[in-house]
Amino acid sequence: MKLVTRFELAKLNKNELRALLRHAFNELAKSNPDTHQRRNALASIENIQNELSLRF
Repeated sequence: MKLVTRFELAKLNKNELRALLRHAFNELAKSNPDTHQRRNALASIENIQNELSLRF
């Protein structure tokens, strides 16, 4: 999974953000510990959750 930035998230609506969050969680679950993919998934989840919290 590539890192999803706040700039990219600003263009998405709430439903798209929630779908992307589900995808990031799934990628996190599939990833191995101490990998680039896991770090990207965790950072993306944090970015998505922050963006969602700004919208409510």
